[in-house]
Amino acid sequence: MKIRAIFPLLSLLAVSPGLLINSTDAAKITAQKNEDSGLYSWVAESEGFSIELIQLIPDFVRAIYMKHDFPQEEVDEIAGYCVFGTIIKNTSDQTLTYDVADWYYTDKQGNDHPVKTKTQWLEQWRKAGVTFSWTLLPDKGTFYVGDWQQGFTTVRLPRESEFSLTYKWTLDNKAYTDTFEGLRCAPEQLSEQ
Repeated sequence: MKIRAIFPLLSLLAVSPGLLINSTDAAKITAQKNEDSGLYSWVAESEGFSIELIQLIPDFVRAIYMKHDFPQEEVDEIAGYCVFGTIIKNTSDQTLTYDVADWYYTDKQGNDHPVKTKTQWLEQWRKAGVTFSWTLLPDKGTFYVGDWQQGFTTVRLPRESEFSLTYKWTLDNKAYTDTFEGLRCAPEQLSEQ
């Protein structure tokens, strides 16, 4: 697995081959665990769409935003979320579109919650005097053959919570929905070896 340069410290979290999970009505999901850090990443492959989620610990998230002079309150706010490095790809030979506002996550109690979008974060940050925006996964995208995008995705759940993510996209105006099962928020800190 290759981890892209936009997440400069993620090279420290590079993962080794892991478990392959097949589901009959859902995405093909591959889970990988970094044996040194204990952190996971997952890739779900669906009809023409691939999404990868990489666990990020709160200290990593804090470091990113403190480096860019965010107010401490905003640093603490986003570090309180489960933050994932996210890479999405168009694996089809058609035009693909997505809108994070249509995505939601389901907690272990079966409650659905909307994913907080980049637009929502930017509105909050502007009120705090922050204009920096490059870390977050864009709300919407139109991908041509081979296009991809990356950024952070945020989920408001306690540390190490398990959840599923339902995501939607279209290929040449045909709508698709799939569910990414078996996800887990990162721990507070890296495991000590």
